[in-house]
Amino acid sequence: MRVLVVQNFQGTGLGLLGTALDEAKAQIETIFPYLGDPLPKDASAHDALIVLGGGQNALADDTHPYFPDLLKLIRKFTDAGRSVLGICLGSQLLARAYNAENIIGGATEFGWQNIELNDEGESDPIFRGVDPSFPIFQWHDDTFILPRGATRLAGSIKVHNQAFRLGRATYGIQFHFEADRKVVEQWSAEFADWIAEKQPDWPERHPQDAARFGPAADAVGLKIARNWVATIRRSSAR
Repeated sequence: MRVLVVQNFQGTGLGLLGTALDEAKAQIETIFPYLGDPLPKDASAHDALIVLGGGQNALADDTHPYFPDLLKLIRKFTDAGRSVLGICLGSQLLARAYNAENIIGGATEFGWQNIELNDEGESDPIFRGVDPSFPIFQWHDDTFILPRGATRLAGSIKVHNQAFRLGRATYGIQFHFEADRKVVEQWSAEFADWIAEKQPDWPERHPQDAARFGPAADAVGLKIARNWVATIRRSSAR
């Protein structure tokens, strides 16, 4: 199982996805195009693609000129029947790759928030074994309109589109299911100045919220990660 990971920002690793991929003995290739790493021309060398999050918005071609090529790569993986996963910024880029509108600003969510699955989400393989309502970590300001033909899977009170699927196994997930309490602790330290600008009470809230919501969120995140990795097995048995 060969998985290509596109990291778009410092400090945004695989988290619980890394655990699930290690369990499956996947070969992981991580590239950092924001640091100048070239993107592959096609999907032929990999069974799956993960596009991770970042502090930039999905329209930031001026500062991240590789974005248009990344959109093409997302479409090539999907067209080839490979599993694709976009998280946070990655989900916004996935929506853009299929000509959906990106909405910049006005959709701020931070910290552990509640997600609600719809009927399609409850029956989708990526949410197998997950309760219809669950807490999970969020960190974003932007959102998107669903691409034409996409199946909406989940939402929240503040942001309607939290998860969607295109085709067999191309998923856009707005929330950070990969971020367990260890990752959130890391982000809270590494991006403390950034967080303090918009969430000044986070140092006080963080320990209480981590204790209240973290155990359930970590368990759900690992289930989702394992469920998505299971789609790669089906895809690569070709």
